[in-house]
Amino acid sequence: MGNRDTRVRGIAARAGGWSARHRWAAVGIWVLFVVLAMGLGSAAGTVELKDSDQLSGETGRAAAIAEEAGIDEPAGETVLVQGKDAGVKATSTEFRAAVDAVMKAVEGTGKVTNVTSPYDTDTISKDGRSALVQFDMRGEAETAGERVEPVLKAVEGVQKDHGSVLIEEIGGASMNKTFDDAFGNDFKQAEYSAVPVALGILLVAFGALVAALVPVLLAITAIVATMGLMMLVSHIQPMDDTSSSVMLLVGLAVGVDYCLFYLRREREERAAGRDPETALRIAAATSGRAIIVSGVTVCVAMAGMLFTGIATFKAMGLASLMVVAVAMVGSVTVLPAVLSLLGTRVEKGRIPFLHPDKRRKSNGGSGNGTSGNDRSGDNGSRFWTSVLRVVLAKPAISLVVAAGALLAIAAPALGMKTQNLTLDQEFGDSLPIVATYERVNEAFPGGSDPAEVVVKAADINSAEVKSAIADFREQAVSSGASRGPVEVTVHDSQNVAFVYVPLVGGSNLDKAEKSLEIIRDEVRPATFGKVDGVEAPVTGQVAGSKDFNDQLVSAVAPVFAFVVVFAFLLMLLSFRSLTIAITSIVLNLLSVGAAYGILVAVFQHGWGASLVGAEGVGAIITWLPLFLFVILFGLSMDYHVFVVSRIREARMRGLTTRDAIQHGVVTTAGVITSAAVIMVAVFAIFGTLSMQSMKQMGVGLAAAVLIDATIIRGVLLPAVMALLGERNWYFPKWLNRLPDLSHDESPEAAASPPPPAVEGERVRV
Repeated sequence: MGNRDTRVRGIAARAGGWSARHRWAAVGIWVLFVVLAMGLGSAAGTVELKDSDQLSGETGRAAAIAEEAGIDEPAGETVLVQGKDAGVKATSTEFRAAVDAVMKAVEGTGKVTNVTSPYDTDTISKDGRSALVQFDMRGEAETAGERVEPVLKAVEGVQKDHGSVLIEEIGGASMNKTFDDAFGNDFKQAEYSAVPVALGILLVAFGALVAALVPVLLAITAIVATMGLMMLVSHIQPMDDTSSSVMLLVGLAVGVDYCLFYLRREREERAAGRDPETALRIAAATSGRAIIVSGVTVCVAMAGMLFTGIATFKAMGLASLMVVAVAMVGSVTVLPAVLSLLGTRVEKGRIPFLHPDKRRKSNGGSGNGTSGNDRSGDNGSRFWTSVLRVVLAKPAISLVVAAGALLAIAAPALGMKTQNLTLDQEFGDSLPIVATYERVNEAFPGGSDPAEVVVKAADINSAEVKSAIADFREQAVSSGASRGPVEVTVHDSQNVAFVYVPLVGGSNLDKAEKSLEIIRDEVRPATFGKVDGVEAPVTGQVAGSKDFNDQLVSAVAPVFAFVVVFAFLLMLLSFRSLTIAITSIVLNLLSVGAAYGILVAVFQHGWGASLVGAEGVGAIITWLPLFLFVILFGLSMDYHVFVVSRIREARMRGLTTRDAIQHGVVTTAGVITSAAVIMVAVFAIFGTLSMQSMKQMGVGLAAAVLIDATIIRGVLLPAVMALLGERNWYFPKWLNRLPDLSHDESPEAAASPPPPAVEGERVRV
């Protein structure tokens, strides 16, 4: 009786049915799409996101002035020459010889210009033990990191010949090279590890090689197609390496998840005695629908990043949105075709010791009719059956305990502090350049990251402007914001000057930002502010960090509002329940809050940081809270939509709300556990990388997914729904005017009489 031909409604069911009937055409169209997307993208090339595109506030205005004047500031480099013993001073013969050798070596590379001696620029420390040889890299500053290698080697060569002094290079180009190398190596490690980890977990979940390969291959093709689309879209919204890496992370997560949901439901129906065709139709109408609802919700969440106004976030948002959309479309189109082609061959490559047949039975199937659903609920996951027995017996206590625990975990988030991490915070002691950075800052506070004042005037050489610049240099030091030297570079023909101010505080961003505040709010108004028509925005590393942080903080409210409101509306229209829409939002926010709390506890306060190989750096990197909110809010909907869809499906077939909760949670426990383990494992890989920002992202994502798949879906959701009872399905009559995005969850509905309608809800069968 499980093979009855029934008709179902819904985009997912129709798409799955068409693909199953025209399987070769569906597979061919998908392959053509992937090839065309990548081919056209490669032909068009990628427009990279420039540093100037990412700046905001005063830093953005300073960059605009330089661009309008046609001034391309070169990447500045510095070589620290420091006596190893207290007796070796800058005045000594061996010290001078080392300085001369450095200048000769870097000039000999042909890669640099404007090499200056510390004896001419007075860049010698107060104790006389340290001096700075300064120069600029030839060519564009943004690509200087690609050309700095010969200069670094030349400096290393000088060090070998002068053992009495320490000779080390640091600067924009060398730091960019170090950062890019570490970032690239980290992500290569993550990329190479993620796919094998996901495949290994899928092998355990399915116990068959072919079944495990299908989700991974679908995710990979979705990622490849999106890479091509990103190249095309970059001509409208420039992209960067970060957006590509985030796309890969999200694409692998949702691609595998969506395919996993679909494939497990199809196997479940076949295990319950249905023929492959009927099982595929049921999977299309149920899991396929859940994938579409979830995918659209995730896309909406990712679109929230577009409201930040920050180019990096807009690029990440577009890239993530596209890969989710591609994975979603692939899951409801080409996947049914592949499963139809494979048929029972999806079980090929069985791993005997994993006992796939036994596990399928223990996971249960949807069964035939209501009795089958009862059976699946009883024979589902034994662990979650035991947990649910307790939760449903004492829902109020379960709710208080679970919610209280999560609120306690989230509590540290109230004291969250965000900032861009300095080089030493980002890499700790893992890179030699960090020690150089600290030595330069100790000898020349703020010298490695000076503030930069871009002065624009009608006549940069007028007496008033020259006097203002001189006054600014004097007051920057006398105010206590800088210890000097304050250097000036004038571009006469463009009427622009650059004033470089080493900030007191150096690598300590809190102290450096106080110095920046003095420069912006006291010194600048007292000098440049007195000259009509002069602009003097302050930029630099510290200023950029502060302006970025300020813009991000101002974007939090609109992004949160957009994501929450649209997710609420999608849940409302998809499930035709005001109660489910509200509880979905509240539970997701609780999950995100708990993830924030863990981040602050581990990385800001250092509680248990050593357990994840991290350090308490005193702050969370600026972009992470908003990024985590958007990503987690979207990904959390994967599980939520899948579980609630199954509960509603059972409720529409006549089960009581409590029995439907039992059925929905237990029968989805296996697939959600598998999906969560994959996500946690992939995200945890990022927690093992060398960069603190990547550790923070990995730990935050992994912790949130783990909490979401266990405490939220296994305890809080059933407890809340059990307490609400029939009120779960409350849908006010005045809301019936809204569009109806729901439809029959399963063709099984036609096999049994419809249950009585719940007041306020239209149950359509």
